[in-house]
Amino acid sequence: QVQLIESGGGLVQPGGSLRLSCAASGTILSSYTVRWYRQAPGQQREWIAMITPGRATIYADSVKGRFTISRDNATVYLHMNSLKPEDTAVYYCSDSHGSWGQGTQVTVSS
Repeated sequence: QVQLIESGGGLVQPGGSLRLSCAASGTILSSYTVRWYRQAPGQQREWIAMITPGRATIYADSVKGRFTISRDNATVYLHMNSLKPEDTAVYYCSDSHGSWGQGTQVTVSS
């Protein structure tokens, strides 16, 4: 059974940066489309970025120009720059076979 594992979350000041990672146990992610989502308290889960096996990328308007999704053979990354308090959420990755991780908390606060 494939399990996705997110890491890299934490507390950061507004304007700061973080890099999240999504790795898989039980498979290699390189052949899957992977999506990042986030869910803020009291809100629905929001899709924010996607990368295909061929490294094509798409972003939600809320993060376009600030976040970058990338990958190597084993891991998918979400590089987050110019972070805002409204980016505070639990961030999840999901692959094209429907596997999800447990999430990693990102808090943007001074």
